[in-house]
Parts: sequence; C-alpha cells; structure tokens
Amino acid sequence: QVQLVESGGGLVQPGGSLRLSCAASGSIFSINAMGWYRQAPGKERDVVAIIANGGSTHYADSVKGRFTISRDNAKNTVYLQMNNVKPEDTAAYFCNAHMVGVVDGKYRYLELWGQGTLVTVSS
Repeated sequence: QVQLVESGGGLVQPGGSLRLSCAASGSIFSINAMGWYRQAPGKERDVVAIIANGGSTHYADSVKGRFTISRDNAKNTVYLQMNNVKPEDTAAYFCNAHMVGVVDGKYRYLELWGQGTLVTVSS
C-alpha cells in the first residue's frame, strides 16, 4: 500500500520554529511534485508550498521568506521548515504527492494525501 505519513506538528509560540516531515512509503516507481497544504477551521484547504522533482519551488505569499520546503528524493520525503511562525499559521497541515506507484500489481498514477498534522501557534 502506498501512503504518506506526516510528523512534526505541535504547539509553538509566535516567532518560533517547527519542522514538518512527510515520508512516502510502499511500492513507488517515481514521485513528481510534492507539497504542503493547510486548512484552518471553517476555511478551505490552501497551498502552502510545492516542490517539483527537480527542486523548483512555489510558496504562498503569506509564507514567503518564513517557510522553506525541501525534499530528499532518496528517502521519498518532503520537509517544511517553518520559521517566525504567526498565530495565523495555525491550521491542520497536509502533505500531498503526485507519483507513479504499483497498486495490485499495476503501475498507476496516484495523488496521495497525508493524514494531516496539527500546528498551533499560541503563547
């Protein structure tokens, strides 16, 4: 079974830092774009940052200069380094990946989501 498993959420004070990790596991042939999205209570899920297989990145304007997305292709893992966090960063953070995996013996294009990890920014 191909899946994404996130870790690293928690409670952090304003101005602090936090690092999220998301590892893809299972029968994976290749991974294309990976990214982080977040959803605050009562709001839609929005993109935070995306990284292509070659390393190109895209950030939401609200996190530019504070968050950094990176990936370790050898470990099929994507990271989100969150610095100088603000109360408005409080949300459930979800990992996303576009990949080709093996399901029931067949190569398939997959778009997977992690289970979500909660980040709370509060003093």
